[in-house]
Amino acid sequence: MGTPLDSREAQVVETLDRLYEQYPEPEISLEFSSRLELLISVILSAQCTDERVNGVTADLFEAYDGPEAYAEADESELASAIDSITYYNNKASYIKSACQDIAKTHDGRVPDTMSELTDLAGVGRKTANVVLQHGHEVVEGIVVDTHVQRISRRLGLTEEHSPKRIESDLVGIVPEDDWKELTHLLISHGRDTCTARNPDCSDCVLEDICPSSKLDSDIDLADGSEW
Repeated sequence: MGTPLDSREAQVVETLDRLYEQYPEPEISLEFSSRLELLISVILSAQCTDERVNGVTADLFEAYDGPEAYAEADESELASAIDSITYYNNKASYIKSACQDIAKTHDGRVPDTMSELTDLAGVGRKTANVVLQHGHEVVEGIVVDTHVQRISRRLGLTEEHSPKRIESDLVGIVPEDDWKELTHLLISHGRDTCTARNPDCSDCVLEDICPSSKLDSDIDLADGSEW
């Protein structure tokens, strides 16, 4: 078991330093060419891999051009176009409804405020943060996905469980200039090393400062019960 640093602020700075060295150019893995495509991709990515989403949107974005096309689409046909995505029926409904609002209320433009974005169907704070950061270059907070949620708790950066409370905790200790990159650093680390069920602590650059390391410990991390 590693030994965390004296404060959460020191812990997060050391974590950032090491992960920036490991992943010098952290970036979003969703593929998009417009704010609308970004919004739709993030809606689709809920409980689904970015790789799967990118495979679906390659054809989806050719079939539907602009918010009006989605707003006027037959919902069953839209659902069929994304049926390899988890919860595709719900997500088709979200996309159609959100695009109706974008077309009618926002002159066809994806909103650039947290409140307006979260008023759209299927858009919570996480999705809105992604769209603001990567579509509008507006950084209001930290995107808390499953990787950020899991790893921030494992590292002792927070004891909170809900994404909203975790975000609130993290923005208080993470330098604001690193809010955007923190998410992608932790996502990369979570995919490569600190996986949900079988973290590779022996090959982790954070092992010596991680209180959840399973090295030299009897704690069984495989079932995720520590978090």
